[in-house]
This record gives sequence, structure tokens and C-alpha cells, in this order.
Amino acid sequence: MNGISRQGVTLPAPAGRARPGTDHARAGNARTERRTGSTRVGVALARASARELIWGLRLISAEVGCWRARAAQIPDPELRADALTALTRKRGNINGAGLYWTLPNRRNRDLLAVLVAYEILADYLDCVSERTAGLGLANGRQLHLALVEALEPGAEISDYYSHHHTGDDGGYVRTLVESCRAHCAGLPGYEEVRPVLLRAASLSAVLAINHEPDPGHREQALQEWDAAQHAQHARRESDMHGPNRWYERTAGASAWLTVLAMLALAAEAAPTAKTAEQTYAAYLDWIAPAGAMLDSYGDIAEDTAGGEHSYIAHYPSMEVAVERVSELVRRSRSEARTLPGGARHDVIAACMIAFYLSKDSVRAPEMRQSTRRLRRAGGPLVALLAPVLRVWRIAHGQRSA
Repeated sequence: MNGISRQGVTLPAPAGRARPGTDHARAGNARTERRTGSTRVGVALARASARELIWGLRLISAEVGCWRARAAQIPDPELRADALTALTRKRGNINGAGLYWTLPNRRNRDLLAVLVAYEILADYLDCVSERTAGLGLANGRQLHLALVEALEPGAEISDYYSHHHTGDDGGYVRTLVESCRAHCAGLPGYEEVRPVLLRAASLSAVLAINHEPDPGHREQALQEWDAAQHAQHARRESDMHGPNRWYERTAGASAWLTVLAMLALAAEAAPTAKTAEQTYAAYLDWIAPAGAMLDSYGDIAEDTAGGEHSYIAHYPSMEVAVERVSELVRRSRSEARTLPGGARHDVIAACMIAFYLSKDSVRAPEMRQSTRRLRRAGGPLVALLAPVLRVWRIAHGQRSA
């Protein structure tokens, strides 16, 4: 999608005669480029680690503690259980969202707060939507309106529980929405990024379809949604629209990583429309689908046993799935590097890949070979990070989350 431009033109040597030293010079330039890239990623990793360890993790824990206390006060017992379960089981997601705080040049407390609140909101709505899937797609769509309205200060707030027999959450969702809006106002580049940010958030409508209980209706609805999106937002510079790849596009739309990246961009002082579009495309086309498919890969046994929707199962075989997801993994990291501040995006992509490849389920005997292939596709940084994140999972009781 994005190539590497080279300055200058090298004229071809006459047929049968190699230009002396040309191949050697090219090999030397390639080695220098790789070393430079590795140095940049190393610096970005050290910078992100320092920011997270010194400030991020402590501030994230404080934010989560406040939201946990609020969730514990939800009057409706089922909604309260959904909220507390999401905070406990999906804690790794919250820390992952907080990692996007390391992307901007300057620390921004509003960015960290909105990343955490938005992730908590999305995880909660996912739990409620899954539990109440029997109420129909209209219910799921109504719930997930919150993910768009949370990023649009001044817009009217909907009745998200209009299809429920009770929606007494004690104002939990409304407070999350209002918190996100307030912190968006503290992002200096919000207005410049807002159109693309809201476009990314609008993709959350697909989340309701993921929990449709009937497999036939679900697949048809997902394909119709994908076709409508393709017609409405004709994608430029995208090569992911092959006839057998609709499930990669809907999987990518289901992951709100694109929203998190756009929020991080909004924390910059003067983001451009071009950078916003470039970031949107890289995440939606490659980074988000890679994350969604790796998540589905780790959950395949559980989803199969429970009869749940599995994106990875749409591939014709596990062999095909691993081959294709390996390509998504490789491209997610290469596309991350093309963005402004690419080394920082690359570190986040590597952390995401390593996180999904560090849970218990992917270490099962029947999956070890596939997991090794996926880890190799991620490169040396993923191999380095996977054991670290494995230790984090064990220490925080997140081995299977």
C-alpha cells in the first residue's frame, strides 16, 4: 500500500556487464537501513516502557479503581455483574489501550483518561450485548451508539437501554460517555481529527451483529454490512477488498484499535488531515484485523465449545488461517512503520501481537506449532515481548483473558 521512496535514479548497466560495487553498495545500504530501523524501534520501546512504568500504569490503576467503585454501585444486578466482570476479565485490554498514551510527543493526562474510559465503555457494552443478544440486533445497535456519542461533545445522548426491560445502571454508561467527551475537549488536535475519529467510531455498529445467535443470519448481516460500508466509504489505497476477505474487514471494524490510534493523534498539537487518513487506513486495513484475528485465534477452542461466533473459523482451514494471519501480522508492523512516529506505532503493534500470543490457550499442544509460526511472523521484538507479557498475565490473573 505504501512503498519506500528512494531519491535519485540509478541507470541500468549495459547488458551482461555489472556495475562494479553496485550490489555491494545496495547490500550495505539495506543493512544500514535495517540497523537504523532497529535503533528507532529500540528507542521507542525504551521510551514507551519508561513512560508506562513511571507514570502510565499508576495512573491507569487509579482510573480503573474509580470506575470499579462506580460499577459496584450499579443497582441492576445483571448490569453490575457485566460491568465488574468486564473490568476484571478484560484488564489487559485496558492496559493495552493505555499504551496509546505513549504515541504523542508530550504526555497528556486527558488522553490517558479518555483511552481508559473508552476501553472500559467498549468492554462493558460488549458484555451486555453478548448477554442480551436474544433481544435482537436493534438492541445491540442501540447500546453501541454510546461508542460514537462518547466522542462527539454536544451531541444528544441516547437512551442506550431502550430495548431492555430495565436499564438501571445508576448512570454508569452516561458517566463514561460524559467523561470521554470532557477529556476529548482536552486534546489539542481533536477538531482536526474529529471527522475521521467519528468515522472510525461509527464502525462499532458491526459489534451488534457479532453476537447474533443464528449463524446464518449473522453471516448474511455481516456481509450486507460490509457491502454497505464499501459502497458508502469507497476506500482509497486499499487492497483488502478481495471477494473472500469480508470477514477480515468486519473483524477489523470490530476492533476499536483504530479509534484509540485516532485519539492519540488528536493529542498532537497540529495533526493534518493527510496523517489522519493515513493512520485510519493503516489501522483499519491491517493492524486492527491482525489484532482481531489473533484474539479470535486464541479463543477458537472456547468459541467452538460454546457455539460462539469465531472470525478465525471463517478461513477454510487452520493452515490457511495461520498463513493469512501471519501475513496480517507482518503487514501490521510494516504499515505501522510507515506512519509519522512509525517506530512508536510499531512498538504498540508488536505489544499487541505478543499479548495475544502469550495466553494459555495458544500454548495448548495442538496449537504450539501454529503459535510459533505466528510469533515468527511478528519478528524478534514479538519474540522478546511475549515472555514478558506472559509473566504479566500470570502475575495479574489474566492467563486466559
